[in-house]
Amino acid sequence: MSELKWWQRGVIYQIYPRSYQDSNGDGVGDLRGITARLDYLATLGIEAVWLSPIFTSPMKDFGYDVADYCNVDPLFGTLDDFDDLVRAAHDRGLKVMLDFVPNHSSDEHPWFLESRSSRTSARRDWYIWRDPAPDGGPPNNWKSFFGGDAWTYDDTTGQYYLHQFLTGQPELNWANPDVRRAMSDVLRFWMRRGVDGFRVDVIWLLAKDPTFANEPLNPDWQPGQLDHGQLVHTGTQDLPLTHAYIRELRAALDEFEDRMMVGEIYLPIERLVTYYGSGEGAECHLPFNFHLINTPWTAGAVRRLVDEYDAAVSAVGGWPNWVLGNHDQHRFRSRVGDAQYRVAQTLLLTLRGTPTVYYGDEIGMRDVPVPLEQQRDPQGLQQPDVPGASRDPERTPMQWDDQPNAGFSSAQPWLPVAEDAPIVNVAAQAQAEGSDLQYFRALTRLRAQRPALHAGTYRPVDTPFEDVFAYLREHEGDRVLVLLNFGGARRTLDLGALGTARTLLSSDAATDVTLADLELRPHEARVLDLA
Repeated sequence: MSELKWWQRGVIYQIYPRSYQDSNGDGVGDLRGITARLDYLATLGIEAVWLSPIFTSPMKDFGYDVADYCNVDPLFGTLDDFDDLVRAAHDRGLKVMLDFVPNHSSDEHPWFLESRSSRTSARRDWYIWRDPAPDGGPPNNWKSFFGGDAWTYDDTTGQYYLHQFLTGQPELNWANPDVRRAMSDVLRFWMRRGVDGFRVDVIWLLAKDPTFANEPLNPDWQPGQLDHGQLVHTGTQDLPLTHAYIRELRAALDEFEDRMMVGEIYLPIERLVTYYGSGEGAECHLPFNFHLINTPWTAGAVRRLVDEYDAAVSAVGGWPNWVLGNHDQHRFRSRVGDAQYRVAQTLLLTLRGTPTVYYGDEIGMRDVPVPLEQQRDPQGLQQPDVPGASRDPERTPMQWDDQPNAGFSSAQPWLPVAEDAPIVNVAAQAQAEGSDLQYFRALTRLRAQRPALHAGTYRPVDTPFEDVFAYLREHEGDRVLVLLNFGGARRTLDLGALGTARTLLSSDAATDVTLADLELRPHEARVLDLA
C-alpha cells in the first residue's frame, strides 16, 4: 500500500556476512560474495537485506568489536566493494541495512587507545573509567554477558574500565555529548553512501547508573545458566536516559529521506513498546520483538503473546515486528522441530507487522553441532559448561548446493558445514516442487499481493481446539484467514460464520474447503481467501 513505508510493507532478511558467500577462497564470506548472490535474494520476495557488522575489527567478537566505524574490514572487502553492493541491491529494488554497534568499541579503536593513555587524555571521558573498590577489586558487582566481571583493571592509569561483553569491548560513555555527536556522524557517513537503515546493537544498554551502585541478586537464577543472569540489571539496562540518547540518533536519521532504525531490545512487552517513543520525540521505528523465540511453542501460548503484543503496539501507535531467529538464537527449525517448521514460517510471514528472517531459514537450515575444538564464539568459549552458550550452531555457512563446502567456499570454511547440506540446499530446493524454499517464496509472494497480509488488522478467531491458532487479517474488504495446527491430530473446524473460502496456500496439500466442515491436517498451516 502506498501509505506504508518500505520497512512496514516488506520482509527484512538478515545476512551474517562471514557465512553467506566466500568470493576469494579464504573460508570467510565477504561483500563480493553477497553481491554475487543478489539475484537469488531478489527471488525471495524480500524488501531489505540487513548485514551483520562489516566494520574494521580485530574480530574478537566477529565485528561487534569495532576499530573503525567508517570503514570496511579487509576480511570483507573495501568501501568500493560496499558501494558496489549498495548500487547493485538498489538496482534490484532491495534496501540495504547495516548493523550499528554504538554501545562499545574495540579496545583497538583509536578513541580507546587515546582514552587509556592517560587520566588527562582528551578522550578519557569517552569511555567509562572508575577507581578500584577499597579492597582493590572492581568498582561494583556488574557482570559481563560473556561471563565474569564487567570490569577490567588497566595498569597504565590504575583504574578499571567497563565492558559488558569481552574485555576487548570497552563501553563508550554516552553521557558525554561528544560521544553522542560522533555516533550520529557515523550514521550520517553510511547514509550518504546509500544505506537505508540500521539495526542498532544492544540499544537498551546505552545509559548507565551514574552512581554505579551494585545490582541486586536475581532470585530466579539457577546454576548452569549464564553468569550474567545472576543479577537484576537495574544499573545497566533500560534506564530513562537511554530514551533521550535514542531520540538523538533518530534525529540524525530523520535528516535523510526514508531511513529507518530497528533497535535490539530484550525487555518485557510493556517496556519494549516505550522504545517507539512518545510525544517528546520519536525513537526506534521498530523495537525488535524477540518474544516468539522464548514463548512455549503451543497454540495457546503463541496466541496469548500475539494478542498481548498487538494490543500493546496499537496502544502506542507503533508498527509491530516479529522474529523467529538470528545470529544470537538457535535455528527455529531446531527449536520447533521438523513437523512444525512450516507452521512457524507461516506464522512469521502472516502476522501483522514486519517480519525479519535469518539467512538459511528459507531452506530450513538447522543448528549444526560444532565440536569444542572447532568453536569460535567467545560467549561459548568463555562459558563452556553452560549448555547452549555457543552461538556457532546458528552461524554456519549458507548451504547453496551439493558441491564441496556446500558451494560456500573453495577453502575450508571458518565453521563446519552441516552434514545435511548435500540435500538441504538452495540448488536442490529451487527445482523441487513443494520444497521449503518454494513454500517460503509462495508465502512472501502472497504477503506482497494481499493487502490484508501486509497492511491489514489482526483479529484472533476462537476454535474449540487448544492446539489450533486461527486469526483473521483484513484490509478494506480484503480478508485472509490463517489456520495453524500446532498438534499432531486432525482437527475438523466449523467456521461457517465467516462465510465462504478458498485455499490460497497450505503446508500440506491445497484443497477446496467448506468452512462449516474444514479439516485441518496434523501440523498443517493453511491460508485462506474469505469471500
